[in-house]
Amino acid sequence: MARATSKNARIGWTVAAWFVALLIFFPILYTIITSLKTEQEAIAGFNLIPSFTLESYQTVQSQNNYWRPFTNSVILAVGSTLLALVVAIPAAWAMAFSPTKRTKDILMWMLSTKMMPAVAVLVPIYLIFLRTGLMDTRIGLTILLMLINLPIVVWMLYTYFREIPGEILEAARMDGASLRDEILYVLTPMAVPGIASTLLLNIILAWNEAFWTIQLTTTNAAPLSAFIASFSSPQGLFWAKLSAASTMAIAPILILGWFSQKQLVRGLTFGAVK
Repeated sequence: MARATSKNARIGWTVAAWFVALLIFFPILYTIITSLKTEQEAIAGFNLIPSFTLESYQTVQSQNNYWRPFTNSVILAVGSTLLALVVAIPAAWAMAFSPTKRTKDILMWMLSTKMMPAVAVLVPIYLIFLRTGLMDTRIGLTILLMLINLPIVVWMLYTYFREIPGEILEAARMDGASLRDEILYVLTPMAVPGIASTLLLNIILAWNEAFWTIQLTTTNAAPLSAFIASFSSPQGLFWAKLSAASTMAIAPILILGWFSQKQLVRGLTFGAVK
């Protein structure tokens, strides 16, 4: 009886999990379906059976060069992530292994900056970019995206580093390891799953950033988020073309997430089981 109840419970949780997963994935699925419709079909109403035409993709590619914003997105996402790791690893090490009475306050303050509405600092950031010549540049956006996601990167790395026994680092110091050697050759290899998941998550966050990339770019550094926004015009929204552009923008990050899901889950659960 107990075994049957346990089996029914597992089946129920499995069905519930699939339902939630399909519910989350449905907007993406409908975007892909809409991209395979003609413009007339897209505005006609809800319909899950497209005509399977690639007309919208051809139009999107002919009107706008997809590869330039794609390249910008890759450079901005990877560049801001690597820069964030360079800054966050020493910071997380210091707070994890040399904490002070104010360490938790500093961490909470860093996290609180993520709660501030981006539009509240739009004017000063815009003026800074304008006067320093960083407007519509990859360098400017890379630095900005790094600063935006830095609190999350530091928090995640701090959590992972806390799971590493401090005695290992003490043993390395006793063997003559310098601070640089301690971080590069002892701490970092032991926290590879956590660093990898942090890297992947930060790439996803940087790739999906739309507010700042649209406000601070025009053509030269415009990533795929600005590429999507370009299909909203005074003449109206072209749903099929907008869906095609959205599908082309999200496809790379979906593929990355699919192939790296094992590493991502492993990193996000790093230290969860003693």
